[in-house]
Amino acid sequence: MEQHDFLVIGSGMAGLVFALRAAEAGTVAIYSKRDPRDGNTSWAQGGIAAAVARDDHASIHAADTLACGVGLCRLAAVQLVVDNGTRAIARLEEAGVSFARAADGGYELGREGGHSRRRIVHAADATGRVVIEALLARVAQHPNIRLLPQQVIVDLILDRSGTDGAGSRCLGAYVLDVESREIRPVAARVTMLATGGCGKVYRYTSNPDVATGDGIAVAWRAGCRVANLEMVQFHPTCLYHPDAKSFLISEAVRGEGGYLTTISGERLRIGHPLGDLAPRDIVARAIDREIKRRGDKHVLLHLEHLDADRISHRFPTIYETCRQHGIDITTTPIPVVPAAHYQCGGVMTDLQGRTDLPGLFAAGEVAFTGLHGANRLASNSLLEAVVMAEEAAAAAVAELPGIPMSGSLPPWDTGMATLPRETVLIDAHWDLVRRLMWDFVGIVRNDHRLALAARYLEIFRRSIESYYWDFVLDRDLVELRNLALVAELIVRCARERRESRGLQYNEDHPERDDARYNVDTVLAPPRPREGPPL
Repeated sequence: MEQHDFLVIGSGMAGLVFALRAAEAGTVAIYSKRDPRDGNTSWAQGGIAAAVARDDHASIHAADTLACGVGLCRLAAVQLVVDNGTRAIARLEEAGVSFARAADGGYELGREGGHSRRRIVHAADATGRVVIEALLARVAQHPNIRLLPQQVIVDLILDRSGTDGAGSRCLGAYVLDVESREIRPVAARVTMLATGGCGKVYRYTSNPDVATGDGIAVAWRAGCRVANLEMVQFHPTCLYHPDAKSFLISEAVRGEGGYLTTISGERLRIGHPLGDLAPRDIVARAIDREIKRRGDKHVLLHLEHLDADRISHRFPTIYETCRQHGIDITTTPIPVVPAAHYQCGGVMTDLQGRTDLPGLFAAGEVAFTGLHGANRLASNSLLEAVVMAEEAAAAAVAELPGIPMSGSLPPWDTGMATLPRETVLIDAHWDLVRRLMWDFVGIVRNDHRLALAARYLEIFRRSIESYYWDFVLDRDLVELRNLALVAELIVRCARERRESRGLQYNEDHPERDDARYNVDTVLAPPRPREGPPL
């Protein structure tokens, strides 16, 4: 049986930062579901928000974050994260990340939606990829860290020695090796969930294939609360092209002077003082409204009025990707549509990353700290990942001496699971869940569609659960089970919030209702149980 001091599930920014800090105190194993570079962090184009400019301050950054969060941000979380912005950038530079610099030697700062200042520290338009490469290089050099790709978390392992049988502590996880199909127990004194988001719950998303909500699902089944899952952020501008799967057009493009129009060239009516740089929920709804009103399939993002050399230098990845699809962004507008992008809710944690389950921490997109409220301020996500992973690692290291290593863990019980993979069933349910979520629980919702979604998802999830225990597990079946559960939880949260606020827009309740709903939507699971449903 494998045993580690720290088990990290996920190889994005939060997981790698946590691992590097925790490795100072013990052995660390990082389990990555696919290639370590396949996570959401690698796809992050814009950058990291931090108040590093002379005309900026953490208090201004905090004010922008609070305004974007529409009353639901937790002030303590906001202050912790923005106050550590400069330190987070410095820590990443120490790890080998090179950020773009201006002619005067300072940072070349971008601006994105909701920000009142230029404060986006970036590495051209490939910040996430640059950061991941630097962190992976440090991880590869560390003698206390092992990184294992193609490893899928199936469920957490709980200490059920208490009298009521409920999980009293996380002891590690059952992990599926994709190549061998073996499921084995992995013991750890501390387990960190850094599994990212759940964008693949929706048919159209900017997220890579790994974003199936695994961390939320396993934490829920283990007895952890989740919060604000209805607050799914849709990025306003993804490239609309049949061959451009999930390619994001960074909001920083509009920060440099890009603007949106209808297909016929009319400026898009945003209805906000910041216009094209309004918060993402407002811009995404404006695009969605215009597409539906006109019957168009997309809108246009214009950069052709800007200096061509400047655009190709500032956005080399966007420039080259669009060129490969026959679009010269210096002369031709870019067709764009909104797509599911970021989960502002997640597994509830304190400000040191602790979940409801002792021994289990969470950081990054999977976690709910209260920073984002009802809508994430652009480029706050990577900042939160660094700061909260550092905080969680410090807390976990401090607790480690008092945590014994567990004894032998039970092997995975395959039960009656003897049937081979059923591709038709998996693919059909995968498509049904994602289409349903896009059509019924998308940018604009209403009570009737949410009620239908809840009814259908219950049927889908029960169907998936019924054959989950009969078929030999593979990655697709594990992901499908998690996807359906997270979809159901999103709908439950959306039905509880009978108002419109930030990313939750319900046309049956179009007004913000502070008297009843200026609170987080918190769901508590039933007592977890082992084995197949009765």
